[in-house]
Parts: sequence; structure tokens; C-alpha cells
Amino acid sequence: MRTLVISIILSTLLLPALFAGNPGGKTKTFKSKHPKNIILLIGDGMGTAQVYAGYTAKKGIMNITGMPVSGFSITYSASDYITDSGAGGTALATGVKAKNYSIGVDTSGKPVKSILEIAEDRGLSTALVATSAITHATPASFIAHTSNRSKYADIAFDFLKTDVDVFIGGGYNHFARRADSLNLVDSLKARGYLVTRDLKNVNVTSTTRLAALLADEHMPPMSKGRGDMLPDATQMALEIISRNNKGFFIMIEGSQIDWGGHDNDVKYVVSEMVDFDNAVGKALQFAAKDGETLVLVTADHETGGFGITGGSIAKGDVQGAFLTKDHTATMVPVFAYGPGSERFTGVQDNTDIFKKCVELLGF
Repeated sequence: MRTLVISIILSTLLLPALFAGNPGGKTKTFKSKHPKNIILLIGDGMGTAQVYAGYTAKKGIMNITGMPVSGFSITYSASDYITDSGAGGTALATGVKAKNYSIGVDTSGKPVKSILEIAEDRGLSTALVATSAITHATPASFIAHTSNRSKYADIAFDFLKTDVDVFIGGGYNHFARRADSLNLVDSLKARGYLVTRDLKNVNVTSTTRLAALLADEHMPPMSKGRGDMLPDATQMALEIISRNNKGFFIMIEGSQIDWGGHDNDVKYVVSEMVDFDNAVGKALQFAAKDGETLVLVTADHETGGFGITGGSIAKGDVQGAFLTKDHTATMVPVFAYGPGSERFTGVQDNTDIFKKCVELLGF
């Protein structure tokens, strides 16, 4: 395996790339053919152009593009050729095609178990991390069950019906400032969670259950001061849940790549892609050391019909244009590293990602 480059600093925003930006970097010999742990990273709205924009901005040294296995995912929903995040997230979380705006339910509205819930049933530790409200469509797809993704108060209540060990994101209002006057923060504390609004308040070594609700609604964009919240939260969550000898499942979402696409804002897309790749770097560093962890990077859909019209890798400059302010039906990339990663090559349906993960974990 080529020497890992862990000391390159491109700027205050760019973390080192595990495979030194070498697409198709050689794999290593892992401890088993089957992973004990799975880290699923979802770049919401991330298509191939978004990935290459991040590659360009990081001057060719990118964690995602250095992952040795790659493929594509088809993203249509049960109701529409172009999926929304609810149905797209549900397909990845449960292996079931859902109607747009649904989360965690089949086409008849019946709840279906997610891989996170299945992992909990088997004694694994679990976690969710997002730069949106933690009750937003994609993270909610792994823990909630409703035909209306906008019912944030109901989704927050579903967090109390699971044993998820760690969740980090925005959405404080959905737990504490509710129309029904219930205070779910107190309920979380009663269930043994450390509830915090600032990751600086967390002593990782003594924390076993963490509910970090870092914003009233969504986290701010990178351009408005979010800082290293996503990579820091990724590392913190991994430190907590990796203590379980049975293994873990974690989903980490770069939520706002999608929002940059909706805004047709190239700088927004690029800054969120760089941040997401930095979180991927934290996951890969853990997996390379651990030898029993499968890392998957994919998207629920592409947003904006983004195309790169010019730029310079040497300068880290990206220019682009958009076809739409909405989602598209474009296939999205899949990248993999770790035991079982070879199963994610080629073109696959988004539901296949769930099915392969469940099989690899022996469920």
C-alpha cells in the first residue's frame, strides 16, 4: 500500500488526504472478509461533478477520490423518477423503495426497520451525525417512521423509541421548544444521555450516550462559521461508539452540499464538499488503523444538475453552472474502503447498499 500522507496542510480548511489523492489507491489486507463496523457517509445532493469540484478545490489531494473501490447508485423512488431526500434516505437506510416525502416506511405507510435499528437489536452501538437538524429527512430515515418528513416534532419523539448511542446535529427546538410543550431534553437526560449544545462541553472518555443539539434548527453553512463541526463530530462519535466489542454502525451526512445545489451557488457547494471530505478523512483514518471497518461514501441523489465549466487544480479554482434548482435523476457515485468493499463496484440500486451492508454484517 502506498505510503499514507497525513501531514499535508493545504489551508486551515483542508485536512490531510488518506491516500494522497491517488484514485484507485491499493487496498490493504484486512482482518476479515466481513466488517465488524460500518461507517456510511452520505453527501446529500452529491453527484460526480460535486466530487470533482471538491477534488479541484483541494488541489487533487482528496480523501474520497483516493478510496480504492468505486461504483454508481440509481436513485429513483417508489413514486417519482426523481427522488427526494426522504425516499432516497429511506432506500439507503432500509433497503425499501418509498414514496417521496416518506421516511422509514414502505409505500403503504408501514414502518420498516433501518440498518441502524437492526444493528441496535444485535447489540451494536449506533450513531447519527449531520450538519442539518438531526430530525431532517436523511438522518431521520435511519431512526423515524412517518409518511411526512416535515413532522419534525414527531420525528424527534422517535429518537426516544430507540437506543441510538450518539446523535449530533441541529434541531434543538424540535426537542425542547415544541407546540405540545413536551420537553424531550429532560426525557433524554433521564435515559442517560449527556445533552449538550456545544461539543467543547463533552468529555469523550467519560461519555457513553451523547445528544449534541448544536443549533436551534440547522447548523450554519461553512461560509457562516460552522468551522470543523462535521469532522470533529465524526471523530468524537467514533471514539464513543468504537468501545463496543460487538461493533457499530454510524451514518454521517454532509447535509448542505444539497443546499448549495438548490441555491445554484458554486462556492457553497465547494465549501461543503471540502468539509464533507474532511469528515471522510476522519472515517478513513479510523478504518485504516482498525482493519475491521467498512467505509462507504455515497449520496441520496444529485442536486442542481451541476456541471463544471472551468477551473484550475493548481489554483484550487472551480467554475460551474446548473441545470435546475431541484434534484435530478442522475446516478450518484459510491466509494468504498475496507473489508467487503469489493461488493460495491458497478451500477447498483440504492436499496442494494442496505442489502449488502446487512449481509456483510451477518444479519
